[in-house]
Order: sequence, then C-alpha cells, then structure tokens
Amino acid sequence: MAVPKQKRSRSRTHHKRAKIYRAISVPLERCPNCGEYKMPHRICLHCGYYKGKQVLEISE
Repeated sequence: MAVPKQKRSRSRTHHKRAKIYRAISVPLERCPNCGEYKMPHRICLHCGYYKGKQVLEISE
C-alpha cells in the first residue's frame, strides 16, 4: 500500500478542501409572489412569503 513520504502542509490541505465548496453552486429560483431571486426551499427575504403563505413580517 502506498504511503506518503511527507506530511501534507496545512495550506495545501485547506486549498484542496476549498475547491470542493467552490464547485457547488446553488441554483436560484424566482419567488412566485414578488419575482425576486431566492434560494430554493427558503423564505423569500424580500417579501417574507414561503409556499404562498406570509411567514416573515417585512417592514419597509
């Protein structure tokens, strides 16, 4: 079985792990109530609606 000759440095480890999170992008969808972009399965932060019901009181 192959064994590394030297320990991988902390900066190399963190650099490699950072690529994993960078590659994943969340697709945005439009809010059916106000039309602003929001993350799927989340409350719209512009109007406070989720699944057609007002969940969050937004003061303007």
